[in-house]
Amino acid sequence: MAWVTKRKSASGSIRYQGRYRDPHGEKRTAGTFSTSREALKSAMKAEGKVADGTWIDPRGGAITFREYAEDVWLPSRHLEVSTRAGYSSYLRNHFVPFFGAMPLARIMPSTVQDWVSGAAARGLSPRSVAKYHVMLHSVFARAVRDRLIAFNPCEDTELPKVVTRRVRTLTPEEFAGVLAEIPDRFKPLVMTAIETGLRWGELVALRPRHVDFLRRTITVEETIVEVSRRDSPTGERMIVKPYPKDDEPRTLRVSQGLLDVLAARIAALGLARDDLLFPSRETAGGQPLSRATFNTRHWRPAVQRAGVDFDLRMHDLRHAHASWLLAGGADLKAVMERMGHSQIMTTQQYLHTLPEAQDEALAAFERIRTR
Repeated sequence: MAWVTKRKSASGSIRYQGRYRDPHGEKRTAGTFSTSREALKSAMKAEGKVADGTWIDPRGGAITFREYAEDVWLPSRHLEVSTRAGYSSYLRNHFVPFFGAMPLARIMPSTVQDWVSGAAARGLSPRSVAKYHVMLHSVFARAVRDRLIAFNPCEDTELPKVVTRRVRTLTPEEFAGVLAEIPDRFKPLVMTAIETGLRWGELVALRPRHVDFLRRTITVEETIVEVSRRDSPTGERMIVKPYPKDDEPRTLRVSQGLLDVLAARIAALGLARDDLLFPSRETAGGQPLSRATFNTRHWRPAVQRAGVDFDLRMHDLRHAHASWLLAGGADLKAVMERMGHSQIMTTQQYLHTLPEAQDEALAAFERIRTR
């Protein structure tokens, strides 16, 4: 129950302080007034907010953004290693330099809008701004739930428009040209990527024991996450996780041609069952291959030499795998299973038509019109 205490000011006048208990039972002050009635009214108002769950800790908003984000918000999240490392990097590079020393209660919607405008002016893409804003919104949403601030300043932020680029699908002929330019030691890696559609982390985590030559399958049981040592919770740059992204191993049928290539590689390098199939060095027991190193030294130069006229990423082989399957008549559910997706909606985002699809569609239309 709210109450009032009497105090004498430095000038000798009598002042009245409204008092109440917060949700944790701690004594709080609702302000100091010249009359007992005003003090009690203020204390009862604060007590009512405690009762209906709308009370905000007046001292909580004084915590800085950096303190809250790094010491409260991030540790409370249940995240994969790569996601946690990414969030740590975003905080360090994008948010702490701008919001870090600001008390949470002082960050207004206009403050967030200033950050968005500044990020766009510095050349950050609209897609990246939108992605980082989602994370920022999550930080403040947690602060609202913790009763530190009354509202989320990320609500109704005007974000730069994200223009969806038209995805160009790699054709089989273009892939053959790129493969011809890939150094021989990496050809098995690229051939496995196009035939399985594996994510990079799943690809470089493959070991001989994952290949079943009798059943002609490859089983995805592990993934390797590459993070900055500075943001890694373990201090390691390459982290092996026991299961892939959806936490459930999956088995893919592959061609005899690819199996022959992998068998020759295993024999040539003398790989044991638990060695990596595609290590950074061509030796048994080698370390995981870095995506950045492979892209810079081998993939991009090969794409350039092949004369591919669009920005082709290694990850686009995954898109091509799904698109080729669909163009060849594969069932959408089968494509979903090969891609390791839990929802067909996710798979549909990877399915892009080949350049000649429009010609084939028009030819089909003409066949019906002229029959």
